[in-house]
Amino acid sequence: MKRIHNKELGKTVQQQTSTPEEIDLVELFRALWRQKMLIIGVTLIVTLIAAAYAFLATPYYETKTYLRPVPGSSLDQLNETGIYKLSPEEALGRVASGLSSYDNRLEFFLGNRELFQNLPKQGDSLEQTFAEFNEKAFEMLFPDPKRTDNRSAFVGLKLTYPKGMEGATIVNGFVAFVLELERREIADDLDSLIGNRLASLEANMEAQRANYNASKEAKIATLLEESALKRAQLKDELAALREELKTRRTNRIQELSEAISIAESLGIRTPTTPSAMAEAPRGGAQVIRTEVTNQEMPLYFMGTEALMAERDALANRKSDDFIEPRISEIQSELAMLENNREVEILKERESEDLYLTNLAELREEAARFKAIKLDTERLRLVRLDQPALQPNNAVKPKKAMILALGLVLGGMLGVFIALIRSLVNRSPNT
Repeated sequence: MKRIHNKELGKTVQQQTSTPEEIDLVELFRALWRQKMLIIGVTLIVTLIAAAYAFLATPYYETKTYLRPVPGSSLDQLNETGIYKLSPEEALGRVASGLSSYDNRLEFFLGNRELFQNLPKQGDSLEQTFAEFNEKAFEMLFPDPKRTDNRSAFVGLKLTYPKGMEGATIVNGFVAFVLELERREIADDLDSLIGNRLASLEANMEAQRANYNASKEAKIATLLEESALKRAQLKDELAALREELKTRRTNRIQELSEAISIAESLGIRTPTTPSAMAEAPRGGAQVIRTEVTNQEMPLYFMGTEALMAERDALANRKSDDFIEPRISEIQSELAMLENNREVEILKERESEDLYLTNLAELREEAARFKAIKLDTERLRLVRLDQPALQPNNAVKPKKAMILALGLVLGGMLGVFIALIRSLVNRSPNT
């Protein structure tokens, strides 16, 4: 009996302990039900606010374009110049850099203000307005960096813009603007390279001309120096020969004078011989003798008449040049050295470029560079894979999601307000 009584007592205590919680939960639902109009009203108000935002907020649209590398043959005109190399991947990279450039975007904005008339104004200047728009509206699109195959290579540009703007026109126009800028920049780079190459070739040709002129002047100086040296040597030889002849003539005159003195002392007037002088007193018989001797007869046997005649002739002689044949040879050589024909020919050259060895090749190369004309209109840097199109649906605000979120938040807010009111109303009774 005692055990049964204890069990009943435990059940009674358990019922007494759980009853208040069940009563509070039921009371809670009753309180919420009593305030159902409040909850519905708050839910409707919040939902209406969300609907007002969803339908009255400025809708934003999104458009995008994709560019891919061109075939290698599209860049042959540029690469065949021989001084500018550009691969399809490099061309795509240049265009991507141009599309992401803030300066290019700002320049396009300032040059096409009519496309941005509905752009909300931010700040005091156009640059501030565009800076705010550029930060939020433009987005560059790139492939997954893990994929390195050429087929996956692309670059894209996405624009998010408010209603009233021609987003597709802006994107397509900006892409065309950047492509034209890149074409002009490539053409300017090519012209600069050609100009530098032509300047280098011209400097090379001028250096060759200067080197040729220096070599020619050095050769002329060498030839003139050799001629002057040869002329001086010949003149020295001529002077030495003449001095030698003069000395010989002076010595001969002295020798003749001495012989004349001896002949006068011996009374020899006409040529004679020693034997003839020995037999001269023998009479008047005329005898012709032939005298053969290996010894040279003294000069005075020539007689005073012959000796004086020779001495006078030597004394009156103006020049001894005819005696020595070498003198005439020297005079001929000196006459030839008066005019160096090789020097004259070198000085009289008019078209000296004909004598430059590599000038023809340099001129041919310069002519080839001058003939390079890049048609930028035909230069394709990228392939337009997908142009920007005008979208039909806005990307924000998302009306369905906003309405659903407003309904949920409104219901939660209504329940919360109802709970607060219930707690406030129960506090005095407690």
